[in-house]
Amino acid sequence: MAKDDGFTLIEMVCVLAIMALLAALVFPYFSPGSTPAEVDAYAVRIASLLKADRYAAIRSGAPVATLLSARARTVKSGAGAGLVQLPPGIAFDAVLAKRCAGVNASRGIAFFPSGMSCGGVIALARPGLNIEIRVNWLTGGVEIVSTAKS
Repeated sequence: MAKDDGFTLIEMVCVLAIMALLAALVFPYFSPGSTPAEVDAYAVRIASLLKADRYAAIRSGAPVATLLSARARTVKSGAGAGLVQLPPGIAFDAVLAKRCAGVNASRGIAFFPSGMSCGGVIALARPGLNIEIRVNWLTGGVEIVSTAKS
């Protein structure tokens, strides 16, 4: 009886199938362009843009609205040329007031000369990470809250 070295075809197919299954399970956690540090950086840029619009409303004495577009994946300053374009690897969602100060406010977050705002929450997410940029309606304050998904 001869001794055979090596693997059979069925053994190789089984190993490749297991490797493909593991890769399919792990791949979503390594999507390009959305590392936790990059998501944090986008959150800081959006928070900075919101704060700049709040200060512009206080300085100018007129309301300033930061516009959000889920379709275009953008956050656009109402006071200047500021624009944050989010990449496809980062999930983008917002919870906004339907009406604020008697007008339709569902397209953005308005800041008033008093420092107050319409308030809202902008959520950025990637597998394993959720970040919320919260705008307080009473104070107009902007904060970033990071929570890990389980």
